[in-house]
Amino acid sequence: LPLRGFFLFTMFLLFLFPLQGAGGWSPLVSDQYQWLQIDLGERMEVTAVATQGGYGSSDWVTSYILMFSDGGRNWKQYRHEESISGFPGNTNADSVVHYRLQPPFEARFLRFLPLAWNPKGRIGMRIEVYGCAYRSEMVNFDGKSSLLYTFNQKSVSPTKDVISLKFKTRQTDGILLHREGQNGKYITLELVKGKLILSLNSGHANLPSPDARVTLTLGSLLDDHHWHSVRIDLLNTQVNFTVDRHTQHFQAKGKSSYLDLDYEISFGGIPGHRKAVAFPHKNFDGCFENLYYNGVDIIDLSKKHKPQILIMGNVSFSCSHPQIVPVTFLSSRSYLALPGVAGEDKVSVAFQFRTWNRAGLLLTTQLRHGPGALTLVLDDGKLKLSLSQPGHPARDVTAGAALSDGQWHLVSLSLKGNHLSVMVDGEAASVAHSLRGKIDSGDTYYLGGCPDSSSGPGCGGALAGFQGCLRLISIGDQEVDPITVQQGTLGRFRDLQIDSCGLMDRCLPSYCEHGGECSQSWDTFSCDCAHTGYTGATCHSSLYEQSCEAHKHRGNSSGLYYIDSDGSGPLGPALVYCNMTEDTTWTSVQHNGSHLARIKSSNGEGPRPVFFKYTASMEQLQAIIDRADHCQQELAFHCKRSRLSTRHDGTPVSWWVGRTNETHSYWGGSLPDAQKCACGLQGNCLDSQYHCNCDADRNEWTSDTVVLSHKEHLPVTQVAMRDTGQPHSEAAYALGPLLCQGDNSFWNSASFNTETSYLHFPTFRGELSADVSFFFKTTAPSGVFVENLGITDFIRLELQAPAEVTFSFDVGNGRCEVTVRSPTPFNDDRWHHVRAERNVKEASLQVDQLPTRTQPAPADGHARLQLNSQLFVGGTATRQRGFLGCIRSLRLNGLALDLEERATMTPGVEPGCPGHCSSYEHLCRNGGRCRERPRGVACDCAFSAYEGPFCESEISAYFGTGSSVIYNFQEHSNYTFNKNSSSFAALFHEDLTLAGEIATLSFRTTGTPSLLLYSFLSFLGSLQIRYKLDKHHEPDVFNFGFKNLADGQLHQVKIHREAVNQNARRQVILSSGTEFNAVKSLMLGTILEPPGADPDTLRAGARGFTGCLSAVRFGPAAPLKAALRPGGPAPVTVTVRGPVAAATRCAEGAGPGAPAREATGPLAGGAGACPRPALLRCSARVIAVVIFILLCITAIAIRIYQQRWLYQKNESNIPQTGDNAETALKSEVNVQNIVSESQKEYFF
Repeated sequence: LPLRGFFLFTMFLLFLFPLQGAGGWSPLVSDQYQWLQIDLGERMEVTAVATQGGYGSSDWVTSYILMFSDGGRNWKQYRHEESISGFPGNTNADSVVHYRLQPPFEARFLRFLPLAWNPKGRIGMRIEVYGCAYRSEMVNFDGKSSLLYTFNQKSVSPTKDVISLKFKTRQTDGILLHREGQNGKYITLELVKGKLILSLNSGHANLPSPDARVTLTLGSLLDDHHWHSVRIDLLNTQVNFTVDRHTQHFQAKGKSSYLDLDYEISFGGIPGHRKAVAFPHKNFDGCFENLYYNGVDIIDLSKKHKPQILIMGNVSFSCSHPQIVPVTFLSSRSYLALPGVAGEDKVSVAFQFRTWNRAGLLLTTQLRHGPGALTLVLDDGKLKLSLSQPGHPARDVTAGAALSDGQWHLVSLSLKGNHLSVMVDGEAASVAHSLRGKIDSGDTYYLGGCPDSSSGPGCGGALAGFQGCLRLISIGDQEVDPITVQQGTLGRFRDLQIDSCGLMDRCLPSYCEHGGECSQSWDTFSCDCAHTGYTGATCHSSLYEQSCEAHKHRGNSSGLYYIDSDGSGPLGPALVYCNMTEDTTWTSVQHNGSHLARIKSSNGEGPRPVFFKYTASMEQLQAIIDRADHCQQELAFHCKRSRLSTRHDGTPVSWWVGRTNETHSYWGGSLPDAQKCACGLQGNCLDSQYHCNCDADRNEWTSDTVVLSHKEHLPVTQVAMRDTGQPHSEAAYALGPLLCQGDNSFWNSASFNTETSYLHFPTFRGELSADVSFFFKTTAPSGVFVENLGITDFIRLELQAPAEVTFSFDVGNGRCEVTVRSPTPFNDDRWHHVRAERNVKEASLQVDQLPTRTQPAPADGHARLQLNSQLFVGGTATRQRGFLGCIRSLRLNGLALDLEERATMTPGVEPGCPGHCSSYEHLCRNGGRCRERPRGVACDCAFSAYEGPFCESEISAYFGTGSSVIYNFQEHSNYTFNKNSSSFAALFHEDLTLAGEIATLSFRTTGTPSLLLYSFLSFLGSLQIRYKLDKHHEPDVFNFGFKNLADGQLHQVKIHREAVNQNARRQVILSSGTEFNAVKSLMLGTILEPPGADPDTLRAGARGFTGCLSAVRFGPAAPLKAALRPGGPAPVTVTVRGPVAAATRCAEGAGPGAPAREATGPLAGGAGACPRPALLRCSARVIAVVIFILLCITAIAIRIYQQRWLYQKNESNIPQTGDNAETALKSEVNVQNIVSESQKEYFF
């Protein structure tokens, strides 16, 4: 090819059929096997290329591959963005497409391979290449030689060492450099299986061996006969290790330094007199280029035979080019067909291969006589050689293991006589059989795959072709030259790349985040996220909620949880205790010193600080504290002649240290540096002269308990108590857990009131991994949530239609969209959660609990998202399609954005957003009501029989013999009710008449009969319900054929009476009317002389109730709750008689979802028969059930009897502490001998 070019200083510009000139390169045949090769004359640094189509023609190339080489052999493909191999070409014959190479490369030979061209024309190119002259100093090591450089002590910086070089190796292992010092210190750079390992040993005897020796690993497939750059920076305790632009950083622990070494360093091997390195090692076999140590040109000194350099062995100053020709099998359809000598009585094939694929066809050949064949496959990382002959079972030989590791493996196989063998990396496996007939070799050997037309053994099956590289191929005793195959004089092939190994390590750099393990094949990689706490294609997304506040609003109760404060950020999950209360959420982080600890006398030795280690790292603690609304930590000092500060000048003798390692001597409630305890602020210290009780220095035990609440100083990491040297001096301390309240980002929100308004933030940085999550609510049909733009790239999240949320972006491969469609509209003014993620593997979008939608990324496409505009929230840069509604808890790559702060200074946007109950009211259970708060919601359990943050904790009580609880509704004359009030209490004013009611209770007892709202357990323990709604009629009595319910087990009863005469669903005529008139009070336990009661009811009321009652509710009234939790909003009075003690839970040990029995029946006159109950079985977890419960709720119609019961003389108060009472009552109901059984629930 005619070359025209010139050099200007150190720059060059090569014209090849110059741009804007006539002519150009256009081959006779336009196919994928054409290329244009350029010889630059010597190695140059190539920085840019430009292309143009053929002059005045319809010939141009639309995409191409650029390859380079030092010696015209063993070509390497240039890739930009670490994965993209193709370059964009031209769209016509005249325009120029310029591409700047980042990074540049050094080479003598260039090769341009067209991938696609104008379909209406042919291949046509005009090319310009830009670059600089390149200075190169080389040294060659033969695997037995090395260089030793001894330098002057004054020439070495005591705080910095810099080593840089390029290397090209002929072997997979070898020592590149080594330096050592005293006490076992050393630094070694070694090539091991094509990877570079930097080993550092600090030589500290006081460090355990894993801490003293550190290894950093970088690079992969470095034994490819190409140049690779290395740089090592030792900056005192900091180590920076760089290989081919990939860098690892390491910070030595403590004061360890890797610079305190001897004043000599060896290259290419370790001198024999060195003893520090005990591991086996080989000398380096290959070349170094431009070797510098602290700016000193080592190769130049070696060439000049300077005295500082000692040359050992055969060292030369030139580098030979490899003559090995590899072949790349680019796809599963690739194959190489080579001729063989037919009719020989043996088959012999040998080659080397490297691949990441665990399976693939390596070789198949048809034997000359009959349909027999010899096949070699890679199966699950092992080689399997199979011989098939008609009428005989296949003979198999298996050899090797883990051969899909990317390393070169030598394979040789042979079939001769009755012996079949295969050898892998020098280890042989063979089998001998009585083979049928004579073995005659075939005339064709297929390597890597088969042609489409072939259907013999090993071809056309489910096994895919081989993808990887082969080299050093020999058939029989003849070595194959792939160049002759490329020139068309030997064999045939499809989809190969000859004289190049295109295998690349897709796990370097690893895109698996948070410790995920990377594995790969020829064209992709995957991440194993097991045990990382993260999920997704690249282990990017956290499995855990961001805070206890988020856990609470998913309906979780108090307990231990993992939280990930920075989401997909680097901190990782931390185990904390979440205390969900009615009003707020507390995050509790424990440490190793929560118990009371005594301080021993220091005997004048000074303070002995106590260090605390938390269950979370300091970075995790800081993230929890920063996100909290308030944090505190209790620190208690117990002292006896031990002070916190001295008497004469107030100098602190005790102190604590916070997270910033600053010492503090102020105590809870006071300002920093005030040196006051709580008693000093309140003015009630033991001695008014001092600000702390302990400073009184008394010869008796006293204490100062302080609550530290300055967030910037928490948590406490150390405590020191120095004043323990006096006679009879003693001291102790106790540090509580770190407690943090709320999450200031979970409810951080903004309201967008106009379509042209938006909030703007700095540019979103998420080149390789980007996730966006937030809540939104709106009534608008569409709008943009988030948008960020680049020159051509962009990312956008929007409500595209009332029932569609779309995530769209472009990273250079064209616009990509992921859409989630919902069966119900999103613009329902409820909160909806959106999470979008984009990484190098895929893009995903999830809205609420709808199925996640994903879109895979194109193979070997652009991977980096490059943005440069501001981030727009709630709108776009064009002020079109803006969002109307609310956005809250916006997080980008785990980082929360402060929407409220920006909203305060942005027109059309307001901080905060009301109306949360429409989305979270389902969390309030058992009659609890959702109440709005400025930042969140709360469940109001005032009119529920339950309590707790979600009204799920039942209120229980033990009833002893003769005990009772009387719940009285107040008269209208004493309380005024608002008729329009939504309060349940308004239903119970004056003489309440009920047309129907729902009564629920749980009971546990062993005594019968027991009264229960004119419903009691009969003497046989069966359930009997009586309704008397008219004093002039006999009660309606229903008997249910359940087993004995007085068995000490927990049973739940729900009675639902409807005014059926007003309900068309059931036609039942009641014998005693339909209304419950003049409801005045409810009674639990013993009832003396119930008015109008029949004899059975009188006996049950006199016997009373002994056992446990729980979750009692009659309509809107919760009598147990009113008795045990006074101060509720309902206008009632409650009287307690006898031993009644609060219980933790009657159902302790009974799991939810226990079996239930349901019975229904008409309220007819007399004792109607009960239909056979239907048994409903639910899955239940059996936990020990200990106590049996009975409830008595009775409606009283005559005020005279009510007044009589209210003022009986044996009234008593509820015990405030129920330990003793509870123990006694448990004994009374004889729970020790009860056999555990599943909880029962009954519906009537």
